[in-house]
Amino acid sequence: MAVRSRLTTAKVVDAALELVDEQGIDALTLAAVAARTGVATPSLYKHVASLGDLRAHVGLRVMEDMTAWLTETVVGRSGDEAVSALVHAYRSYVQKHPKRYAAAPMDPLHDELQRAAGLKFMELVLATLRSYGLEGSDAVHAARRLRVIVHGFASIESSGGFGLPEDLDETYDQLVRMYLDDLRGQS
Repeated sequence: MAVRSRLTTAKVVDAALELVDEQGIDALTLAAVAARTGVATPSLYKHVASLGDLRAHVGLRVMEDMTAWLTETVVGRSGDEAVSALVHAYRSYVQKHPKRYAAAPMDPLHDELQRAAGLKFMELVLATLRSYGLEGSDAVHAARRLRVIVHGFASIESSGGFGLPEDLDETYDQLVRMYLDDLRGQS
């Protein structure tokens, strides 16, 4: 699908995300995006500086999309209900977009382009945890535990790493209950 007319950085990122969704992050090359947008590879340099820059833009878009998705889920909720909704929506995002999720930055806070999106995501998680009275480093540690649970489980799940027949939803629900028990024990 060529999108040659009025190519913008956003359209380049759209094409890159389509490619990632179809073939995975390893298939993301400037040549593949150029072919998808109907331009010669050098024409992409008007919109992205390099493959690394394109990957950063893709990661940024994934962070923004995830944050919007999760924000809609937790608005109007608090406590266990909000945290449960957040972790289930987070896993659901990975289930729906496993290849796209693999393009999410692991450390957006230390990338100039992705920093604001990373901070917004982190603020969403911290706001969701606020009703437990956690502050400072306790809140950061709780946010990290949440990320490890969701990212770890969803990443293993999306790669087919759980081979035993027991229900994955039950295992995940057990993890969520353990996490909520831990949060309540800290407040």
